Amino acid sequence: MNSKKVVAIVQARMRSSRLPGKVLLDLGGKPALEWVLDRARRARSLDEVMVATTDDFCDRPVVDFCQANGYPVFRGSAFDVLDRYYQAALQVGADVVVRITGDCPLIDPGEIDHVVEEFFARGVDFAANRLPPPWKRTYPIGLDTEVCSFAALERAWREAEEKFEREHVMPYLYDQPGRFQTFVLQTKPDAGEMRWTLDTPADLELLRKIVDGLAPREDFSWREVLALVRQHPDWIEINTHVAHKSLEDVDSRYQG
Repeated sequence: MNSKKVVAIVQARMRSSRLPGKVLLDLGGKPALEWVLDRARRARSLDEVMVATTDDFCDRPVVDFCQANGYPVFRGSAFDVLDRYYQAALQVGADVVVRITGDCPLIDPGEIDHVVEEFFARGVDFAANRLPPPWKRTYPIGLDTEVCSFAALERAWREAEEKFEREHVMPYLYDQPGRFQTFVLQTKPDAGEMRWTLDTPADLELLRKIVDGLAPREDFSWREVLALVRQHPDWIEINTHVAHKSLEDVDSRYQG
């Protein structure tokens, strides 16, 4: 039986460059962030789910939402998200950290469990169900789950120097082969072209169609979402023009 404390840390802030305030936008009658947290809490492998937001005054609404709804919340650096994760994990005594982003309202608890199970079974430092471009992915964008040991996160926190390594939290764990033991899950059939994240108005339009199409259920799996979307091929066209951010994309406001 695993005795390690596994904590999912959901990064969320209001100052999105492409869709400001996106984490608290309405999706099926409740904030998008609430979808992320409620679905993550269904994962059997997690001991705790918490939010890591920033100490920017603009993120007070995120803090207020968490406190009003009983979600643990930590405030840290706006752009050095690696430091924010490290400090949050340190505060709650996490042995294993699961990184989830607040723009993934369809995050699948079963898939979180799958990645965590592979992390432990393979004895690696880092496991994920996708890596950002230029790596090839087979899971839809929006199910993104990354898992690492606290020891690996701490080493990255001490050693990572590049801006993209600090802003995107875990690239230091996989951007140089051999530095850490890693494993990336793949799925069949390949659904990597699907985009179910929330980063633009077009993304929001698609997500609202999906949520409405599956209502009143909120416990649906990603496979059920895939089946629904494939029944409506015109939905897929809504956000196919949106470019997904690459590994080295960083916020222009980040000064290091």
